Amino acid sequence: MTETQALTALAAIALAGASSQYLAWRLRLPAILFLLSLGLLLGPVSGWLKPDLLFGDLLFPMVSLSVALILFEGGLTLKFSDIRELQLVVRRMIGIGSLISGLVSGLAAWFFTGLDWRLCTIFGALMVVTGPTVVVPMLRAVRPTQAVARILKWEGIVIDPLGALLTLLAFELILAMGSDSHSHGFLQVVGNFLGSVAVGMGLGAMAGQMLGEALRRHWLPEYLHNAITFNLVLALFVIANLLAEEAGVLAVTVMGIWLANMRAVSVNEILNFKESLSVLLVSGLFIILAARIDPNAFARIGLGGLLVFAVMQFLARPLKVAFAARGSTLTLGERVMIAWIGPRGIVAAAIAALISLRLDEIGVPGAELLVPLVFSIIIATVLFQGATAGLLARWLGVAEPEPKGFLLIGANRLARAIAKALERQGFNCVLADGDWENIRQARMDGLTTFYGRPVSEHADQHLELIGIGCVLGLAADPEQNALAALRYRAEFGAGGIYCLAEEAGERDSRHRIGERARGEILFAEDAGYGKLIAAIDAGAEIRATTLTDAFDESDLERKQWKKATRLAAVDPKGRIHLYTSARRPTIGPGWTVLALVMQEREGEPA
Repeated sequence: MTETQALTALAAIALAGASSQYLAWRLRLPAILFLLSLGLLLGPVSGWLKPDLLFGDLLFPMVSLSVALILFEGGLTLKFSDIRELQLVVRRMIGIGSLISGLVSGLAAWFFTGLDWRLCTIFGALMVVTGPTVVVPMLRAVRPTQAVARILKWEGIVIDPLGALLTLLAFELILAMGSDSHSHGFLQVVGNFLGSVAVGMGLGAMAGQMLGEALRRHWLPEYLHNAITFNLVLALFVIANLLAEEAGVLAVTVMGIWLANMRAVSVNEILNFKESLSVLLVSGLFIILAARIDPNAFARIGLGGLLVFAVMQFLARPLKVAFAARGSTLTLGERVMIAWIGPRGIVAAAIAALISLRLDEIGVPGAELLVPLVFSIIIATVLFQGATAGLLARWLGVAEPEPKGFLLIGANRLARAIAKALERQGFNCVLADGDWENIRQARMDGLTTFYGRPVSEHADQHLELIGIGCVLGLAADPEQNALAALRYRAEFGAGGIYCLAEEAGERDSRHRIGERARGEILFAEDAGYGKLIAAIDAGAEIRATTLTDAFDESDLERKQWKKATRLAAVDPKGRIHLYTSARRPTIGPGWTVLALVMQEREGEPA
């Protein structure tokens, strides 16, 4: 392959990955559907992309290192405080529950596909892995309750390295059973497995503690946090694998979990970097692995693959969850939802690709069918669960409401007036303020409140953001708004942060708050807190006016709102559009406009 061809192929993979992620976001479907489709189109269908020729001997080392980074990022998101009340459920799911689902899946593969029992054993071990690379995007689309989301996220991330080790154990046991010294080989394999677990957990904890101490004691400059963490993860993965086979995946996962749960260690910047990196890696890996599949192998699996999926979906997974959830506080709807969602992802695909080569080398018949069978289950679980989980969650009543609500920073008179106007239009509001008098008045008005600073540790643990879609910085102090904007930017994105303009006296560049810190400017450049509260003191009130064919925007301007400050507009589909200094929605008949309107004084021209 020439340099030009290699560069073209890499650019095509990158473009296909970015396009798939965008389509998934727009259509609210798991990105894996588009990634696998494009991988199959570029690879076996068209024959244009040949990963083995493109990457050569570096293909599987690259896949292994990418999986390590993905698992480390997943570990960084796991906090014990999030799952404290449901720890027993998670332990059961990744323990005995996984053995149940793996056994049932392996038996289904043996019964319906007729594969060699050794392949079915490997397949059952692989199907223990649910995969955070597809679980997390699916949770974003479905938005189940916190209990469901946290259990599924913990299960997906923790079971990945354990599933990889279980698959390795199954493979080594198969080799041992074929050796002359059967019992000696069996004991040796079990010892190697336990040694891999000990090495992975021990090195992961040590590396996490070392990096955590360096971050806590500020031994590293800020700009090196991501670079050093990235390199340390790769080094840990390789060292652990050198000491004990396949211990690397467990080591990097434990390192991430250890860091996430250390006191006084901030990993937000590292997590943001790793999240972006994981999206890139997942996009590339799925396309590359899908491009290696032989389409004829899918035909050889035939109807048996669908029957295996049916058993896994409607028998293996429910049995696992029923065992794990017994005696817990989970509702019936939450248990059904957890049993419904269990898609397989990149780790299962990558390990299947690696193991199938080794099975083929030792002469296991049908080894080439393992990868297409695993990919069939990945595609089937993602397609079926992705298409039905949202509807099921709403039917069971375990789906969070649409994120149409607002978190208002401040509960002052202006914030209370805006909150009441928004709630009259059907948009929920939560007012957060550390001033008790403001909170007391808001509660007397029947508004939902949070007493405390919205950027406090207490807020991180207790401020309920279910159904909240964006933040409005309405505090009198612009620095308080800016702090909240920085804190919630990762939660709601740059497009979900809005703050009041600073007063005229604060616009000197030496005192003005930076654009990143304040988000978009609400309403208008000259609509600061002082001006708006002065208007309310002078008798202004927030009015809602619906436009019609007979009463359009020009009539609104001419007859009513000469001195009004437009706040928001609700379109005929019930979606709200905020007015900002940079954007004014184009409105028409059926739209409802909210504005702070000065009362007309007697004798004042209309």
